[in-house]
Amino acid sequence: MLYWSLPMILFILGLFCFVSNRKHLLSMLLSLEFIVLMLFFMLFIYLNMLNYESYFSMMFLTFSVCEGALGLSILVSMIRTHGNDYFQSFSIM
Repeated sequence: MLYWSLPMILFILGLFCFVSNRKHLLSMLLSLEFIVLMLFFMLFIYLNMLNYESYFSMMFLTFSVCEGALGLSILVSMIRTHGNDYFQSFSIM
């Protein structure tokens, strides 16, 4: 149970940072990446406890890298069109 306490606490802190930082897109993307990293850490611990192979964790890392690249492309597109990454300046319509 000791192995699960640190990743769970860090995951909850990452969720709290994601919910509380809603002003800039970059800070939200960083907190999402932190949450994904903690999920990977928990998955790695789980797979090592059951003596499974780490093939699924490599697939998870691949998809998380793709998610990070998509988030950065959205950030660059938003900065080019609006000039900043504030959510207040970005209109849905």
